Amino acid sequence: MSDYQPPIDDMMFVLRDVLGFEHDMVDLETLEAVLEEAGKLASGVLAPINWDGDLKGAVLNDDHSVTTAPGWQDAYNQYRDGGWNAVPFPEQYEGQGLPWALAFGVQEMWQASNMAFGLCPLLNQGAIEAILSHASDELKQHYLPKLISGEWTGTMNLTEPHAGSDLGLLRTKAVPQDDGTYKISGQKIWITYGEHDLAENIIHLVLARLQDAPDDVKGISLFIVPKFLDDGSRNDLKCVGLDHKIGIHASPTAVMQFGDEGGATGFLVGEAHQGLKYMFTMMNNARLSVGLQGVAIAERSYQHAKAYAVDRIQGKSFQTGERVSIDQHADVKRMLMTMRAYIEAGRALTYEAAMAIDDAHLGKEGAQSKVDVLTPIVKAWCTDFAQDVTSAGVQVHGGCGFIEETGAAQYFRDARILPIYEGTNGIQAADLAFRKTLFDGGQGVKAYIEQMKAQSADHVILSGLISDLEALVDDVLKAGGDKDLDYVGAASKPYLTAFGLIAGAVMMVRSQKAVQRHDDETFKSEKLKTIDVYLGNILPLAHAHISIARDGARAIL
Repeated sequence: MSDYQPPIDDMMFVLRDVLGFEHDMVDLETLEAVLEEAGKLASGVLAPINWDGDLKGAVLNDDHSVTTAPGWQDAYNQYRDGGWNAVPFPEQYEGQGLPWALAFGVQEMWQASNMAFGLCPLLNQGAIEAILSHASDELKQHYLPKLISGEWTGTMNLTEPHAGSDLGLLRTKAVPQDDGTYKISGQKIWITYGEHDLAENIIHLVLARLQDAPDDVKGISLFIVPKFLDDGSRNDLKCVGLDHKIGIHASPTAVMQFGDEGGATGFLVGEAHQGLKYMFTMMNNARLSVGLQGVAIAERSYQHAKAYAVDRIQGKSFQTGERVSIDQHADVKRMLMTMRAYIEAGRALTYEAAMAIDDAHLGKEGAQSKVDVLTPIVKAWCTDFAQDVTSAGVQVHGGCGFIEETGAAQYFRDARILPIYEGTNGIQAADLAFRKTLFDGGQGVKAYIEQMKAQSADHVILSGLISDLEALVDDVLKAGGDKDLDYVGAASKPYLTAFGLIAGAVMMVRSQKAVQRHDDETFKSEKLKTIDVYLGNILPLAHAHISIARDGARAIL
């Protein structure tokens, strides 16, 4: 197995030189120092247990407890004791109050070094955001400090066996009690880290329906349902199964049963019947983090493939006739450089979304709109290209890539979940086309397009594509006005893909300008070459997706 090398220089280049990171609490030296420390945990603790975790996975015991993979407990203790879980959360609840832009760099390393491990803090992060945004002060004071410290972990319980993404079909029940609590009963599936042995308590955020609730999604409420109650007793919930998955084997994906013995005690978050709105706070946070996972697993796959290609001697040089390593062959160069180009564009776009979150928290005008627009694009585009990058990582290995022992296949398998969970990429495309384009007249989308125009005005080809994208937005708006909603749905995925490709290109043009100021000539040369690969070999795909969205989409109706 190749070692994981945290790409600190690339991260700092994006944050400092491309995006112009500034923050009252964190100067650039501190930013780099924090990334360096996180990199030590990622490369020295999390990465070494990734392969063994994939082989051995998590185990469901007869008493409904789950034993995590070898090394997981020690790794989690080091992660928790290092204060890493608290990085972006408010100091009021014992967080560190550091910016999300820094947190994304840190989290990229958890996900790249060991994605199955990184899923635990990712879900906990989403639970914290939901409680922070919508729970009562009493619930915040009780749950947030220990969730933020990592002493407890959080989960998201949406899906039921019969419901999938159609949350209006949920059957899990919540019955009010005289003491103000609720009794929760029902079954939830696909619950990441729904049961494990890493933390003292697991705090489940559960969507359920009150007896008098309206039909469909309007009748869903959100509840906190802890594994252990305040008196130390076990709540009426248990893990009754672990899913056998293509990848992320060491992440226990649980089937959770609530209320077999009268009902699990739950606490209402916010107001009744507002659960779906509240859960979207958690999901939107998670969606950006899943996009970051796409960048991270692509980076790990690239590093693994690059290391193999440098060592693998096959074939001869056309120039010298001597045998060479395969990274010298044009086709392998193409694959490796394409992988690299996608990663660098995706990282920059994802970090821009993180900086927009920070700006939104400061109340800056237009920042939340930017977050809203970028969320489906980052989630879907970055996880889609992760499929291509990790597949190329297998291909670089040739036949050895199809053999598990080389390790290339693990990244390919792990990446496959990313376009599926936290809302499939088709759902992300519908979100962009309907919620983020039609429902507000395209205001947020057009504002972001104006920003892209200003940042790439001197690049003729890219400027033309941005104009084409703008015309496509108008087509979508017109179709919405004509009630041609089937067309909007059919065009949504190529629309999102074109948007992602173009937004990534804008980031590469910004990088092209920023790297000119860099002192390291080798770094500059490699960056410029990668940028050229993106603009010459990846950006042209945007033409095709715009054409499909405008014309080809109707063929499927």
